[in-house]
Amino acid sequence: MQIREGPARRPAPSAAGPLRSPMSAMMLAMFATMASFYVAGRLWQDAQNRVYLINELDRRTGQGQSAISVDDTLKVVACRQQAKRLASLEMELAAAKHEGFVGKYTPETNGTHSKKQPLIVIGIMTSFGRKNYRDAVRKSWLPTGSMLKKLEEEKGIVVRFIVGRSANRGDTFDREIDDENRSTKDFLILDDHIESDEELPKKTKSFFANAAETFDAAFYAKVNDDIYINVDTLSAMLETHWDKPRVYIGCMKSGEVFSDSTHKWYEPDWWKFGDGKSYFRHASGEMFVISRAVAQFISINKSVLRTYAHDDVSVGSWMIGLAVKHVNEAKLCCSSWPSGAMCSAL
Repeated sequence: MQIREGPARRPAPSAAGPLRSPMSAMMLAMFATMASFYVAGRLWQDAQNRVYLINELDRRTGQGQSAISVDDTLKVVACRQQAKRLASLEMELAAAKHEGFVGKYTPETNGTHSKKQPLIVIGIMTSFGRKNYRDAVRKSWLPTGSMLKKLEEEKGIVVRFIVGRSANRGDTFDREIDDENRSTKDFLILDDHIESDEELPKKTKSFFANAAETFDAAFYAKVNDDIYINVDTLSAMLETHWDKPRVYIGCMKSGEVFSDSTHKWYEPDWWKFGDGKSYFRHASGEMFVISRAVAQFISINKSVLRTYAHDDVSVGSWMIGLAVKHVNEAKLCCSSWPSGAMCSAL
């Protein structure tokens, strides 16, 4: 029987597949290159369009002259962060000093003479027309002349009467204070503060800020000009608080918040203290002490620290949000003169 032959079979392709021609590879490379150029061109064009639109928006809205740019905003943010960091470093430095890195009375060379760090700066709050009170202080516990300088050099105690300026700058009140200061040299005059009974909280804030900038002391105290101080007892007490870099010392109290505008101690912001209308714990205004780190905090943040009707409440409010050690010191309750007290009403 005749067998019919089928169609001839084609040979199977090799495992490596058919070889591509050089022309196909070149075309693929050219296509990829052109695609890259196209994408890059579109990205560049989009960027240029965004720049144009931003400039046109600034031109039409006038923001080009008045708005703060992104760079300026970042600079402001950076400055605020640096200010916070500076405040933190200042407080850490003060803590290091208190912990012994700098001696309590280590001489610091300044030019050709040695200078001791003051233990405390005492600011006596006074005002116009109270020369009799200042003279009573000078005759009772505050030395004058060379003895005042000796108190500073030997005991590290700096004492200054604190007063602002008259609303009518250069009038009789200002001249009287200037004349008295030329004679006694025991004033710290706050040129940035207008003297007024209603502005005592701001005056206290200005004192701490100026004192921290002027004197590199370990402690700063606010005292009324009708208070007698035993400086030796005060020094001994402060020696026990060197291990507390952030300290707030005083006769701690609370008390009622008065909402009656006719009351002597009326508080316009009474509603902020809650339904109980009771103040938080704070040091009595006759005399209280803060450490250097706290005074530096006040100096750095003086423009944003809120004041209330009374200076002792104002200072106490600043301490609430800080890691500050509150020390209730009965010897600073100046209304009486018990044994071992540091202050008393004259």
